Amino acid sequence: MSRNQTTNDVSTSTRRAIINLLKEQGGMDVAALSSRFSLSGMAIRQHLNGLKEEGLVTNIEEARPMGRPAKLWILTPAANQFFPNGYSDLSVSLINSMKEAFGIEGLDKLLAVRNKKMQEQYLQHLGDSSDVRERLEKLAEIRTNEGYMAEVKEQEDGSLLFIEKHCPICEAAAACTGLCKNELHLFKTVLGNKVDIERGEYILAGGRNCVYRIRQ
Repeated sequence: MSRNQTTNDVSTSTRRAIINLLKEQGGMDVAALSSRFSLSGMAIRQHLNGLKEEGLVTNIEEARPMGRPAKLWILTPAANQFFPNGYSDLSVSLINSMKEAFGIEGLDKLLAVRNKKMQEQYLQHLGDSSDVRERLEKLAEIRTNEGYMAEVKEQEDGSLLFIEKHCPICEAAAACTGLCKNELHLFKTVLGNKVDIERGEYILAGGRNCVYRIRQ
């Protein structure tokens, strides 16, 4: 392997790692990225400029209490190609075909069957633990395996945030809002009657993540 080929491979690997980190963390400035990758600011800027030329990242300004606004780098929708999409084209096509063949009521019945099967699978994985945090962590594991990049964060008021950083069925959900409606019902069912759950941030509504707040 030539030296140029090795350099290109390293560059590609670093840029993919930057994409993954921006997906996980959201907007980051050059200094933060430099510290995470142990690279100079100049090297990080070169990678970011390369990604920008490919249409994968862009930058925004964020106001700070003191000094000049910070330049944060974020992913563009084009970067979703690097993450699971749940066979979006096929899913949307099937949804539209089901609407045409069975109507909205028929589609709702099919979604109800899907939701019931998912409940059974999730409940089996969650086991009989009554600890809400433990059940959420197991749920995050399931959802991450399905491509949702889920995590749990505890808040100062004692509530828990269940955060999904990617939606592998986003295009299908846009074509069929019942998917998201059933998802909220699914979470309420598998977490039990002892918790209150509400959805805050919502990817389809323009949010960066889907965020659910859970309180006992």
